[in-house]
Amino acid sequence: MQIKTLFSASAGFEAARHVDVLPAGHRSRRLHGHSFLATVRCAPPEGWAHFPGGEVDRLRTELELAISQLDYRLLNEQVQQPTDENLARWVRQNLHVPGMARIGIQSTAHEGADLDLAGDAHVWRRYIFQSAHRLPHVPAGHQCGRMHGHGFEVIVHANQDLGSRDLSIDYDRLDAVWAPFQKQLDFACLNDLPGLQNPTSERLSSWLWERIKPELPELSWITVFETGSCGANFDGKNYRIWKELTLDSALQLKRAPDGSALRRIHGHTYTLRLHLSAPLDQVMGWTVDFGDVKELFNPIFKSLDHRPLHEIPDLADCDTASIAAWILKKARLQLPQLDRVDLYETRGCGAIVSVGAEGPALPL
Repeated sequence: MQIKTLFSASAGFEAARHVDVLPAGHRSRRLHGHSFLATVRCAPPEGWAHFPGGEVDRLRTELELAISQLDYRLLNEQVQQPTDENLARWVRQNLHVPGMARIGIQSTAHEGADLDLAGDAHVWRRYIFQSAHRLPHVPAGHQCGRMHGHGFEVIVHANQDLGSRDLSIDYDRLDAVWAPFQKQLDFACLNDLPGLQNPTSERLSSWLWERIKPELPELSWITVFETGSCGANFDGKNYRIWKELTLDSALQLKRAPDGSALRRIHGHTYTLRLHLSAPLDQVMGWTVDFGDVKELFNPIFKSLDHRPLHEIPDLADCDTASIAAWILKKARLQLPQLDRVDLYETRGCGAIVSVGAEGPALPL
């Protein structure tokens, strides 16, 4: 099994901006500010870090150094039109790390822009609605067969029109496209909507895709959060789901240099995301039951949570890439649909290991 590894780092900065290219009267033309989050994913060559397992620390340091030029500044002094997309392009130009695969700028908890390997921009916006549903085809006794509800979240991802480099797809345009769906879905029973008689996360993602794509040709992904820890993506062809867990574990890095704090026993509250890809079960309306994912993964979870990871015999070291690769290999024996594992030791800082397509970047 060939595993691809990306290292991820995130860092925040506080800054003010105004975006004059927007229409007259637009709120973002006024001077305002954000707590921005910059994220980079890269696959550097072997030996780039100071020691094996030190890639995340070096990447975070390099990112913090680059964005220090933006921290507590008026962004217009650095970037002519400081939209989220243009800020991501500025970071890519000023961050000198090899093998960059993705740069992201998140200006609020609900919106941001990402640049992919080709330099194409993808913007996203998050929407929240309160709905009830039940799954009619689950086995007797399954909790999802009972009428219940969620605070659902949907993220609309769209590709930037490359004919215009100065202005991202305006978030207001995404809002306008989304508005009728908000009216349909918010404070409603999803089962009552035509086409959503079996409203799984996967069915909801494709239901939205079919209706939004004609209005927004740039649409690239629909992401549905059923809860804060699980959901589904759909890109018009393929379904992907994820399940998120937290691990509270102790560790030490065996390959860190003498005298490094990383050699001492310390700990993290890790964020772990399991990504699975499978065809849609036409009867059940899902790819894999979230409950089955949790149950099948539970023995591995118990071997990691509230444990000293450095005492696991077949774990080479306790850097996030080594742990994530270990999880992927072990879990695929029980969950063959699993094709990607994300592991973050702090917000946005960690590793992504995969054997398939990376899929969309989820907000942190």
